[in-house]
Amino acid sequence: MAKKWATRVRNWMAKKMDLPQDVMMDLPRITMIGQIHIYIENHRGMLAFTDKELRLLLKQGQLLIKGKAFVIKTILPEEILLEGKIDQVIYITEDLGGAK
Repeated sequence: MAKKWATRVRNWMAKKMDLPQDVMMDLPRITMIGQIHIYIENHRGMLAFTDKELRLLLKQGQLLIKGKAFVIKTILPEEILLEGKIDQVIYITEDLGGAK
């Protein structure tokens, strides 16, 4: 119940203060240029990287990017720029308690 209330307050504050929701809600900001570049801000760390896959930790869940010929062009504590052929961008949400 407290989480719902906190989310409502954050949404209200973001609207009233004209702040981007990604800042107030601690959400990732993802910018893609075609299928060749993807820039992700506000992630919590890299979990896995190969030339075909990048997996990032988010506040809630993970972000999985699949494709080919991946190269990390820029990596900072909360930002990453990936180049290659991007085929899929998938959000993986955590299943708490095994509920279906």
